[in-house]
Amino acid sequence: MKNALAIMALVLVVAACNLTNKLKTNSNSNSSSSSSSSSNPSKIGNDPVEKPAPTGAQIAAIANGQDVKWDQQGISWTLPAGWKQQSPPTNNGFQWGNNGAVLIVSISPMGPDFPTDLSLNAYHESAKVREKNGEVDELKWLELDGARGVEFRESKPQMADDFRRLQWMTYRKFGGQTQLVNVMLSTSGGKFDSRSDELYGVLFSTKIVH
Repeated sequence: MKNALAIMALVLVVAACNLTNKLKTNSNSNSSSSSSSSSNPSKIGNDPVEKPAPTGAQIAAIANGQDVKWDQQGISWTLPAGWKQQSPPTNNGFQWGNNGAVLIVSISPMGPDFPTDLSLNAYHESAKVREKNGEVDELKWLELDGARGVEFRESKPQMADDFRRLQWMTYRKFGGQTQLVNVMLSTSGGKFDSRSDELYGVLFSTKIVH
């Protein structure tokens, strides 16, 4: 489990660093749209920013659950009863789960001048490509506890045992750092539909200092 956290964090750092060079090249042409996105609480570009609207089933899935805090990073969730810590939290990784469903969260520090708005837009555009290719079946801008990020859900995999992920990514300032926060909830593709109320309930319960 520790290896999974470390690998995911490394992949995200490399991807974000690659974006830095690409995005800085385009920063002059895109700066006006980026700043207008930040000033508009209901849209990013032409896309709406949604807020959680949990269904009754999603609320029930975490009712009588447990409030779990990641103290090092000022983030917390309400997890369903029965979910347990799967590895000790570190400054950069957090993991809980139950019976094949898992919450994995990673923090990737960035440089102080990292173009966060442009990077988040690039993640959204990348997910749009995956959506057109049939790899993603849900994509939106989602605001959790005042932090706006990209949320996407992978399509049902061909093999029932393959993982299917629900993911939300955002940037924030915390502890003197610019950070990429990556929240991933997953289970096997064959069980995703039966566990989806839990996964969305957990995601929508996110409380994050930013």
